[in-house]
Amino acid sequence: MPREQLKQTSYTIDAGPLGWLEGLTLTTETGSTKLHYFGGIPYALPPARFRQASRLPERFRYGTKAAPGIYTKRAAVCPQPGWLGPADDTNWDENCLQVNIYIPAGTPPREGWPVFFYIHGGFLQWGNPNMEPSAVAPLLSETAFQAIMVSPAYRVNALGFLASKELQAEARTHGEPIGNQGLWDQRLALEWTAQNIGFFGGNPNNITVGGYSAGSHSTFQQLAHELYAVPKDKAIIKRAIMWSNSPGVQAKDLSETQKQFDELLHALDISASLSAAEKLERLRAVPIHDLIAVQDKLKISEFRALSDGDFVSKNITAHINSGDFAKRMKARGIKLMNGECRDEHQLYQAWRTPANSCQDVYTRLCGDYPEIAVKRLLDVSCGDQRKLPAGSKDWQDAFGRLYANMQVHCLERGFHRALVQGGLEPGKDLLRYRFNWRTKSCDSKLPPDWGVTHATDMSIWFWGLEDGLTDDEKKILATWNENFADFVKGNKVNWGTTKVTDMLRLRDDGETDIWTDDRWEEGLKVWDAVNGQAGAGLLGWVRSKL
Repeated sequence: MPREQLKQTSYTIDAGPLGWLEGLTLTTETGSTKLHYFGGIPYALPPARFRQASRLPERFRYGTKAAPGIYTKRAAVCPQPGWLGPADDTNWDENCLQVNIYIPAGTPPREGWPVFFYIHGGFLQWGNPNMEPSAVAPLLSETAFQAIMVSPAYRVNALGFLASKELQAEARTHGEPIGNQGLWDQRLALEWTAQNIGFFGGNPNNITVGGYSAGSHSTFQQLAHELYAVPKDKAIIKRAIMWSNSPGVQAKDLSETQKQFDELLHALDISASLSAAEKLERLRAVPIHDLIAVQDKLKISEFRALSDGDFVSKNITAHINSGDFAKRMKARGIKLMNGECRDEHQLYQAWRTPANSCQDVYTRLCGDYPEIAVKRLLDVSCGDQRKLPAGSKDWQDAFGRLYANMQVHCLERGFHRALVQGGLEPGKDLLRYRFNWRTKSCDSKLPPDWGVTHATDMSIWFWGLEDGLTDDEKKILATWNENFADFVKGNKVNWGTTKVTDMLRLRDDGETDIWTDDRWEEGLKVWDAVNGQAGAGLLGWVRSKL
């Protein structure tokens, strides 16, 4: 159902110490205001390649009354590989540290609008926050969801997650952490939001952090960082939404990311015999299109988080297993929404699909995960003889299923068990869901025979996006939208589940019910295989040495 055409007019605000900013107001032909929008607002200083970004100066101003800063476009896009096709370099900029802000029309509540800080997905390799304001307008104007949405661009792929001993030595000379620049970018954007969203009508004390796919995994990392590195009186996150992703496994250490760094330099014809400073100088001089193009050719192709001890705790999985993670969430009153689509694997199979053999699947998965985790995954899924997993038609199909199990299905379940064992209450603190249904608009973007695959529920959560919903679909999704809205507001949510094995489900016939999870035991088995070795304290240390 195509969207109504909306007019765009100038919308200028006095943001106090931030100065004056000009954005857009979107209205109907009859003059009804749908939302206000600001696009591409910088939240940090331009970053040097592979270095940590810096906060804006304390007295930074975006514009004056006479000459407001113009923020009517969209955030810059971090240079990135293409998704199922050539890379689109439109709007590429290594200085992509900008946010888009979508504001409901009307008078905000006395305490300000609730804030939904939304982190985009893309395997941490690609993606951007640039949802068209006209696509977001129905969510903010037609539904129960009345909140400001802030969405940051952040560095992805090698630009956001490259790590090596050479970069570590350089970082130490500057007093900076190594790696995880994309996560630090997100953190800067979140801190900027907490400090400044009040000038846009938002409530800085009511911020929900959420994301889809890699944005969901990023949400976990932001939550984990707050729980273990940020004092309660400086914490920002009130609630977390993780759509179609999990904590994953303990991130790689420097010895594994070093292999990827060395492979990248070899692919770019940068000699291993050079000094560390010369390697970095050459790497920073590589034209951006060359740096992006070479990533598709690497064996270790996926640039992901590092267990650095600064942003990512080296013991975070142990903290989950011990129940300490859940206890900290409970003490801060943080609730979590986390769930999945039925056929996640169909889309996962399409991203950098390996050749059709067990060894190629093994190599490809080692691009994402520590090799020991991949070995344990194949042990539990394929056995010692490395037989094709049950239900897989070939090894490429198996790749999609194994990948989806690690990203979503299985590791969510192990996480949920640990959270409930640590004290969170199902249906109150932990809201699990499952989608077996997709909107008609998905057919224009994702093949119908992929079923209810990864990302098909984007049109559910965001009320149709640019392709809209039919009237019947709106009726089906009304209660889901109300639950989403109540969660972000901080209201009580009538989820209806009472046991950890319960999931609120949208069935393939469009009806909603409570479903008893039939993948629960499988999920726990895989979690225990890949994450069960991470025990807490002395016992965990002993187990790690055996």
